[in-house]
Amino acid sequence: MKPSLMIGALRILVVDDCPDSVDSLRMLCTLLGHQVRTSTDGEAALVVAADFQPHVVLLDIGMPKVDGLQVARRLREMPGMQRTFLLAITGYAREADRARSLQSGFDLHLSKPVDPAILEDFFSKVLVGAGSCEGRIV
Repeated sequence: MKPSLMIGALRILVVDDCPDSVDSLRMLCTLLGHQVRTSTDGEAALVVAADFQPHVVLLDIGMPKVDGLQVARRLREMPGMQRTFLLAITGYAREADRARSLQSGFDLHLSKPVDPAILEDFFSKVLVGAGSCEGRIV
């Protein structure tokens, strides 16, 4: 049985091969009152996602072995992950990079460093506009 959520808490998975990026995003999401799991590896992130069933995944694109684009495509194929919000958090900021991320299944493409206020606003919209993430807001 999954633990119950606190009122207003999202399950957020943070995936980045840079431990400092993972730690800072984890701390931000935790301070905002959300439940957070992390991974520094794309393959491991898929295992965590299957168990944790996140509402939101903050996912770096430029990772070794299995990059974020591959992880996003694979997440979208997993049962229960079609309504999960996938946010690219990446150093790749060209228009072609944005288009490629959206084609891979991401809902939103944000360039590093991400303004914490943007994430806080996004999480608020998910909680208010999508309820239990049953609708799309992006």
